[in-house]
Amino acid sequence: MNLARSLLFYAGYFLAMLVSGVLFLPLAPLLPLRDRYRLLNLYNHFILAWFRLACGVRYEIEGRDRLPSGPCVILANHQCEWETIYLQILKPPVCTVLKRELLRIPIFGWGLRLLHPIALDRSKPARAMKQVLSQGKQRLEEGLSVLIFPEGTRVAPGQRKRYNKSGAVIACRAGMPVVPVAHNAGERWPGRHWVKNPGTLRLVVGEPIATEGRTPEEVLVETEAWIEARLAEISEVPRPQSGEPAPKGAESAARVQE
Repeated sequence: MNLARSLLFYAGYFLAMLVSGVLFLPLAPLLPLRDRYRLLNLYNHFILAWFRLACGVRYEIEGRDRLPSGPCVILANHQCEWETIYLQILKPPVCTVLKRELLRIPIFGWGLRLLHPIALDRSKPARAMKQVLSQGKQRLEEGLSVLIFPEGTRVAPGQRKRYNKSGAVIACRAGMPVVPVAHNAGERWPGRHWVKNPGTLRLVVGEPIATEGRTPEEVLVETEAWIEARLAEISEVPRPQSGEPAPKGAESAARVQE
C-alpha cells in the first residue's frame, strides 16, 4: 500500500512541477518579489496537500501564531524535503540558505533562483560562511526572513549533528529574533528513501528568541535546547543525547512502515 501511494504521490509531484514550469516560471520574473513568492508558492501548497492526501499523512502544526510580524531568522532541524517546502510558506517572503547545486535542477532550480536564495558552494566553507553572514544580514534589512538549517545537511530521525552558529550570528548582527522550529517530517518522508510512510507529521514553531545584547553562542545554545526538547516530545524515533551516537536501529525504525 505504501509503495502504491508513493508512486501515486510522485506522479502528481512531477506533473505539478512540469505544470508550474510551463505556467508560472515565465510570469514570475515580471512580478515584484512578494507577488513572485505568492505565485511560485502555489506549487508548494499543492505538494503539501497532495502528500497528505496521497500518502495518508495527517499534519499537526502548532505555534504559527507565535511568528513575529517583522523579519526573523528561522532555524529548523533538517530531515527531508518536506520542511524545505513547508517552511517556504510559513512566513513568506523567506530567503533560504541552500547548496548551489540545487539551482542546477531543471524547473525546480530555476524557480529557486527567482526567490533570492543564498546559494553556497560547500566546497569552500570559509567563503560560504562570509557569504551567509553578509547576504543574510542584507536580506533581513530588505524585509525578508532568512531560513537556515543549522545542522547543515539532512539528519535522519534518531540521529544528531552539531549545530552551526551562522544563523545566530546573522540574527545577532541584525538585531532580529530567532524563531526555532522542530518537526518529525523525516519519519513520514524519509530523506534517503522514496517510499513514504502514513501517520502524523508534527511541526512546532517556538516563541521568538531575542538576540539584542546577546552573543550568538548564547542564542544558539537556547535554540538548540528548545529544538531538541521538542523533538524528544514529538518524535517516534528516540533522540540521542548531545554527543551520543544514534540509537542502534534508529534509521530502520524510521522506515518500519515502508
